[in-house]
Amino acid sequence: MSFFRQVLAVTMMNLKTILERSGSSIVIIVGIAGSVAVMVSLLAMAEGLNSTIASTGQDDRVIILREGSNSELSSGVGMQEIDIVLNSPGVETIDGNALVSGELFVIVDLKKKGAEGTSNLPLRGVQPMSFKIRPELEIIEGRNFRSGTGEVIVGKGAYDQYEGLEIGNKIKIRDNFWTVVGIFSSDGDVHESEVWADLSVTQSAFRREGSASSISVKLEDKKTFDDLGGYIETYPNLDLKVQRESDFYEDQSSGADLIKYFGLTISIIMAIGAVFAALNTMYSAVSTRLVEIGTLRAIGFNGSSVLLSLMLESMILATIGGLLGALIAFVLFNGMTVSTLAGGSFTQTAFAFAVTGEVVKQGMILALVVGFFGGLLPAFNAARQDITTALRSV
Repeated sequence: MSFFRQVLAVTMMNLKTILERSGSSIVIIVGIAGSVAVMVSLLAMAEGLNSTIASTGQDDRVIILREGSNSELSSGVGMQEIDIVLNSPGVETIDGNALVSGELFVIVDLKKKGAEGTSNLPLRGVQPMSFKIRPELEIIEGRNFRSGTGEVIVGKGAYDQYEGLEIGNKIKIRDNFWTVVGIFSSDGDVHESEVWADLSVTQSAFRREGSASSISVKLEDKKTFDDLGGYIETYPNLDLKVQRESDFYEDQSSGADLIKYFGLTISIIMAIGAVFAALNTMYSAVSTRLVEIGTLRAIGFNGSSVLLSLMLESMILATIGGLLGALIAFVLFNGMTVSTLAGGSFTQTAFAFAVTGEVVKQGMILALVVGFFGGLLPAFNAARQDITTALRSV
């Protein structure tokens, strides 16, 4: 009998007897499924956060901050500096009006649903041109705020996470109560975690008259970035820096990387435990099948075919465990909306878990690695068994 036919025959025999060894097989499957479920869940969290942040940035939009600032919260620009940007080269115009908007980024305290204390919620004061710069923003319920009034619109993510943001409700911001008049969506990006209001009213409430946090600009084309950047950075006494919106939000995604590294670390620790569990279980399974293995060797099956068949059994069990773990993570977490503290702004960013194909692939790699190392030594030990000794172990 050829080597591959031997491997196939032994593998099929092993699989047919799995039910008789269901206890040991379940230990392997459950151990690996637990490791994979944890890994996939945490990577799905990181993927969801990273996707939310990355989807915010566009290459044909830029954010202008004070030189030396790494976030809108720490930046400050004067309204007269916004007037200079209005006349800069490379800026797109509509009906003769430059797509430039000053924006004030501040923090308000509101209570999250199910929480006892308050959390930081970002409030963005905007000018009418902000909506033309971001055409993806859409009012999905209610209406937009009126300029010059204490009205706000709420992002869908913020609405899902915080209490008291229903349309018609009043929320206390500084010393006044502001009315929620609408809920907006922006294709699932970071802005859905914000509350938007009129810039001038926000400046007055936070005593920031005459200044904003940043300047948002829509370029004529992504290639005109250098034209705008060169003009701003060489303008006399203008201490500003120009950054593509995509690059800015990529820099803000450090939280996603932290979650990913944390998830990998926890998963590796659990995987090591699963390897030892698989080793113990496979050694136990081999010890109860020594006569069977000895008989196979006696009738002409070589040690390498026995080794490979036992490895295949371990890998099959690992695959089942990996798929089960991925399924558990998908059913429990995919699409679930949560929020976390965003790097740089110290505010809550809402996002949904995303169990993607890439995340599942990484989970399955972990499962197969556990199955490989968990089955290697027991299979090698079985293949080296002396035929006479194995037959006498009945």
